[in-house]
Amino acid sequence: MSYCHQHNLVDPALAGTERPYGIRVTLPAGDTMRKILGESWEKLHWYPSEGERDSAYEHMAMRHGYYRDSDTPTQVLEKIVR
Repeated sequence: MSYCHQHNLVDPALAGTERPYGIRVTLPAGDTMRKILGESWEKLHWYPSEGERDSAYEHMAMRHGYYRDSDTPTQVLEKIVR
């Protein structure tokens, strides 16, 4: 597989390594984005160590500067292990 963009989520050097620690991203029941993405939408992110996963979790849980003051993110983050 060719990795031509630096923003790809998988580092080519780590593509074959085991990543047992994950974060499941879902939407809460009744969220209007479910009408667009579907009722069973989820996104999984996998990491080689618990520490890397926990660091990414903290970063994902922060309210970033791109939101307007009136925006309220509704994603649900869940730490998982394979």
